[in-house]
Amino acid sequence: MATRKATSSVHPHLHLTTNRHIAVIGGGPAGLRAAEVAAGNGSRVTLYDAMPSVGRKFLIAGKSGLNLTNGESWEKFIEKYSGNELPQEQWKNILSQFDNDALRDWALKLGIETFVASSGKVFPKPVDGTIRAAPLLRRWIEKLRALGVEFKTRHRWTGFDSNGQPTFDHSGEAVTAYHDATVLALGGASWPKTGSDGGWQSILIERGIKIVPMAPANCGWEVNWPEQVLHDAEGAPMKNLLLSAGAATRRGELVITRYGLEGGPIYRLGPAIRSQTNPHVIIDFKPDMSEQELNEKMGQVTRNFVREARRRWRLDPATCALLKHLPNRGPWKTSAQLAHEVKHCRIDLTRPRPIGEAISSAGGVAWAELDENLMLQKMPTVFVAGEMIDWEAPTGGYLLQACFATGTHVGHAVSRSSI
Repeated sequence: MATRKATSSVHPHLHLTTNRHIAVIGGGPAGLRAAEVAAGNGSRVTLYDAMPSVGRKFLIAGKSGLNLTNGESWEKFIEKYSGNELPQEQWKNILSQFDNDALRDWALKLGIETFVASSGKVFPKPVDGTIRAAPLLRRWIEKLRALGVEFKTRHRWTGFDSNGQPTFDHSGEAVTAYHDATVLALGGASWPKTGSDGGWQSILIERGIKIVPMAPANCGWEVNWPEQVLHDAEGAPMKNLLLSAGAATRRGELVITRYGLEGGPIYRLGPAIRSQTNPHVIIDFKPDMSEQELNEKMGQVTRNFVREARRRWRLDPATCALLKHLPNRGPWKTSAQLAHEVKHCRIDLTRPRPIGEAISSAGGVAWAELDENLMLQKMPTVFVAGEMIDWEAPTGGYLLQACFATGTHVGHAVSRSSI
């Protein structure tokens, strides 16, 4: 493989009399935002991405409506984040610098109006009846170019040279780029087809950086269903239930799939489920009724309990399939026995779905490796933003918000850092 220097770069030891030259590696929301802020502060910015174009994961998020952030109160908003040894005050400070209102204002300045849905999710206003990510991304890139940001696509990051300068593979050619500081915004390990494959982990581990093992987040969990359950209920929803994992609970809807369970409640309970020695969830299929109320509705029924419960308790077909065919349950001898199961149905889980299918990933660069500016303490002038860091959030706008906020924080920090 041939080696050359990036033609648009400056030597690392050359004193800059005008501005700093920053390398941003990764063209997702965190990297694009870091580039925008740094360039807006007067830095020269070159953004590198392994793919032929930037923002690919951003566009995939847009296929479901581009949930930019969430309109709930800030006190509730910041409670949605977790992570190993997540520094609460530092994290709160980072998010507060670019909060959900600031993100909406930012989109408006790009000419993209947003609205808050009944769920609290914030979306761009529809164009011709459709919510799209492409118009926002296009205007964002136009703004970055106007700020002087240079884009270098098809540059896959391969590490650092002996001077700490980033190296790349560009169409089979080894390239070394010289900059005053580097921002790593390479994403987690979900959606690898967009370039977010987690391949950066080994590079940082070799440099002595602690990485909390990455795990799938916001994903389904696998269950060893009896064939009869799948025959009767595969693809069927179970609505308005309460799901519990330990002390954590979530209401919503689940879907029985061939491999297990999918749906918002199980996504949000991911951290609690992963903390269990034997992963499982408890389902309350009738969270608005007590066991006593269920028993009273059954009256004097003495047989065909599931059939009668479907009518009297208004159970959906998928729930009835579980009650009839889950192993080591029944045959039901009393309505009280069935009522208890409906309120406390345990489902044993085997494992989460593969990380490549997950909406996001947990784990990443450990907080102990970072200073208050999100700079690697063992590698001065190298900063980290976005999903690479060990934080976790549910869907609903929280993921993108944190990517934007960490990108903003790092963009300011890298602009003012001394060489």
